[in-house]
Amino acid sequence: MKLIKLFATLALTLAVCLSLEAKPKIRIIATGGTIAGVSSTSASSAYTAGQVGIQTLLDAVPQILNLAEVDGEQLVNIGSQDMNDEVWLKLAKRVNQLLNEEGYDGVVITHGTDTMEETAYFLNLTVKSDKPVVLAGSMRPSNAISADGPANLYNAVAAAVSPACKGMGVLCCMNNQLLDAKTVIKTHTIDCDTFEGGPSGIIGYVYNGEAYILQTPNNKHTVNSIFDVSKITKFPKVGIVYGYANASPLPMQAFVDANFDGIVLAGVGDGNFYKDVFEVAVKAQNQGIQIVRSSRCPTGPTCLNSEVDDEKYHFVASLSHNPQKARILLMLALTKTHDWQEIQQFFKEY
Repeated sequence: MKLIKLFATLALTLAVCLSLEAKPKIRIIATGGTIAGVSSTSASSAYTAGQVGIQTLLDAVPQILNLAEVDGEQLVNIGSQDMNDEVWLKLAKRVNQLLNEEGYDGVVITHGTDTMEETAYFLNLTVKSDKPVVLAGSMRPSNAISADGPANLYNAVAAAVSPACKGMGVLCCMNNQLLDAKTVIKTHTIDCDTFEGGPSGIIGYVYNGEAYILQTPNNKHTVNSIFDVSKITKFPKVGIVYGYANASPLPMQAFVDANFDGIVLAGVGDGNFYKDVFEVAVKAQNQGIQIVRSSRCPTGPTCLNSEVDDEKYHFVASLSHNPQKARILLMLALTKTHDWQEIQQFFKEY
């Protein structure tokens, strides 16, 4: 009996030791972008995005193996200017599978910076897990002088293994900063310090392989989102029309003629229309095409029932959503309802 107890104690001790030594399991999904780009010279001004594969990215940062048990897969290898609905659906379904069925503790996605904020927000509404999902990219190609990709990838893995990042929704990790998917915006065409968190600022940062959270998102996301893409194969068609002085109504009319389901206006000021565009927008709304007013201004809300009587025309005010994120939310909202008041509520909550 004493011998049995001794073996049992040894087995329990061994199991505890192994569990303490076990590292988090992280999957890196590569989609291309500048982080996988290659320049013909050491200068970063001329390069082609999406040239190197996932294994090359992993080999460039062997230090991540000190943080986690890491493996990778190549979903696509494109510049993010070519990101599209088909890839988004594939990506969201794959992330859900990895986190909810295959036992991964977190997912890191390498991505081009041009549309990183859009992919992050789409995943923020469609991933059904509170485990960390972190997007990382770079502003310089992989073979450039002082390439920023390896550091961003390392920091993204550090964030993905951090308990502090659990339940925070989808994050972007760039230039040592952690940014919330809803508020993150790309603000500079070429600078490494291009991503900002809008009026609310960054959500945290990574230093020496450790993630620090400064604030938590107050919008619904991930496990609290009602949007489910598991059975969706095609999204409603939603376009964006840019506002400017003496604007032509032709772009708005073109979306109407093409039977789009929704149109977002990147309006002037507080989401205002040029008069000729306004007339087309009213007709479109009356035909069942949902109009959302947003603003081309980089910061500040598009207010409900302010200069435009949204209730009268059944327009939706985007509130804190910029045009590109308003498009994503409207696209998903239209999979649930065509009631403008319900859609307005989504813009308040998400």
